[in-house]
Amino acid sequence: RLLLEGQLGSLKDPDHGIYPMVTSSSTLAAYGAIGAGIPPYEIKNITTVVKAYSSAVGAGAFVSELFGDEADELRRRGGDGGEYGATTGRPRRMGWFDAVASRYGCRIQGSTEVALTVLDVLGYLDELHICVGYEIDGKVTKDFPTTVELNKAKPIYTTLPGWKCEIRGIKNYEDLPENCRNYIEFIEKELETPITMVSNGPGRDEIIFRK
Repeated sequence: RLLLEGQLGSLKDPDHGIYPMVTSSSTLAAYGAIGAGIPPYEIKNITTVVKAYSSAVGAGAFVSELFGDEADELRRRGGDGGEYGATTGRPRRMGWFDAVASRYGCRIQGSTEVALTVLDVLGYLDELHICVGYEIDGKVTKDFPTTVELNKAKPIYTTLPGWKCEIRGIKNYEDLPENCRNYIEFIEKELETPITMVSNGPGRDEIIFRK
C-alpha cells in the first residue's frame, strides 16, 4: 500500500483554482498518479483534509472572511499555536466555514472521504456561521463561480449554536456535545462527502474515527 500526500489546497490548483492566486503545479489528487508514476486507476481512496473554519495566506477572493477582533481571536486560537503561514510566518486571513468552496474542492479532488480538522478551536463561540451560498448580482448560487464572479460574491450564512466547551480528549464520536455533532453533520451534508475522521487537537492521537 502506498500513501501519497498532496500539498496546499484545491483552490491553489493552476487549472481549477482561483487564478491567478495559484501555485505552480497541480494540487489535485489526480496528479499524484503522475508524480508517483502509478496508473490512475490504482488510486482507490482519496481523503480530503478540510478545516472546520476557513483560512488563507495572501491576497485574493475570500467570500466568508472575518475581520477585526473576530478574526484576531480565531487566528490566535487556531491551528497548532496560531494561524500563521508555515513558511513565511505571515498571519493567515480567517473566515467562517465556506461550504460552497469546500464542496467544489471535494468534487475536483474526487474525494471518497473527508477528514475534518481543528474542530476543537471553535469551542469558545456562542454561534457558528456556515457559508451555504453566494449572492452574485442579486442571484444566489451554491455552485463555485469563475474568478470574475467570485470577486463580486457575498456570503449567504446559516447559523448554528456553538457547544461552548472543551472537546479535546474525547475519543468517541457519540461523546461529542450534540451541537458539535450537529455542526459536523451539517457540513457533511453540504460537502456531499462522508466525514470519516474528526480531529479535536493537534496531536497525532487526537483523531476521532466515525463508524
